[in-house]
Amino acid sequence: MERLVGTVSRGIRAPIIREGDDIAQIVIDSVLAASKSAGFELQDRDVVAVTEAVVARAQGNYATCAQIAKDIEQKFGKDACLGVVFPILSRNRFAICLKGIAMGAKKIVLMLSYPSDEVGNHLIDLDSLDEKGIDPWKDVLSEEKYRQLFGYTKHRFTGVDYIEYYKQLIQEAGAEVQVVLANDCRAILDYTKDVLLCDIHTRARSKRLLEKAGARKALCLDEILNRPVDGSGCNEQYGLLGSNKATEDRIKLFPRDCAPVVAKIYEGLKERTGKQIEVMIYGDGAFKDPAGKIWELADPVVSPCYTPGLEGQPNEVKLKYLADNEFADLSGDELREAISDYIRKKDGDLTGKMVSEGTTPRRLTDLIGSLCDLTSGSGDKGTPIVLVQGYFDNYTK
Repeated sequence: MERLVGTVSRGIRAPIIREGDDIAQIVIDSVLAASKSAGFELQDRDVVAVTEAVVARAQGNYATCAQIAKDIEQKFGKDACLGVVFPILSRNRFAICLKGIAMGAKKIVLMLSYPSDEVGNHLIDLDSLDEKGIDPWKDVLSEEKYRQLFGYTKHRFTGVDYIEYYKQLIQEAGAEVQVVLANDCRAILDYTKDVLLCDIHTRARSKRLLEKAGARKALCLDEILNRPVDGSGCNEQYGLLGSNKATEDRIKLFPRDCAPVVAKIYEGLKERTGKQIEVMIYGDGAFKDPAGKIWELADPVVSPCYTPGLEGQPNEVKLKYLADNEFADLSGDELREAISDYIRKKDGDLTGKMVSEGTTPRRLTDLIGSLCDLTSGSGDKGTPIVLVQGYFDNYTK
């Protein structure tokens, strides 16, 4: 019988992961138990994906605010006046990091981008800028000017006034605070020459611009806790990037040393099923909410580690293009066979070809990671493992 189901994404339930657990073995056992319970079979080129949160938790990759503060003091000097530039507006992602940063400095000059942060959390409605005659590319706003123009606004979903929230957090950590709104990172140099860049995906450019403009020291978040401090966790590649709140005084860092975890899962599943199953660790998916305007990707990458079979991007033809152009005169079984034959014989690299126009030009790990993030969610589903089947199939299979 013809198979009529394409890609399937399943959330796989697992035990609550604790520090020190063998995460790879738990993933293997959970996938196989789910397969037996739900009555599905594992196949070659299935994908088993594990959320970064449980990998880091099993690794015990945590740090306290005091450990963050010590690293700030070591890298910027005690009693620094520190520019904290372009942080995202998030109680989960940045607030505890900011608390630790403020504990390690005498004064924080907090420079926020506007009308929104890097991932789309809005301070100001874009239309309001037009009404007030503000040019976000040129105008630097003091907190007083911002309040005069726009008043006290709260985040649409969280109900938080992030300027007030971040100010209070800094003050409670024992530092002075000054708030500035600007979109040119170099504007911070009017206030201080020591800068911690907190943007995620634009950090390399921001650092280059600041160093060229005369910053005394400019570091990015990936350079804070990129090594252990007083026994803390760390991430050699990403530092504080990708971290999340664990408690009011502790963060969970992005997982480190992921390759052995991925390899153990791959080998374990191969040994027990005889199938070559791809494996990846995933964090935030890369997608945007069209209503709230929030861009989901607050992690530095969608996937910090994956098996080699997930390298690259899709090489697909657009079915509707073939139906409307190459085979516009065909229908029914004749059309089906013509398209199937075209797919079987398609070029190994369709980059730039008209027949692939409209297919999604993104890496496989970003596409599959986004699917997994949407499947597992960030709440109480209890499925930190996702099994994706049929992703590499096409119309001919």
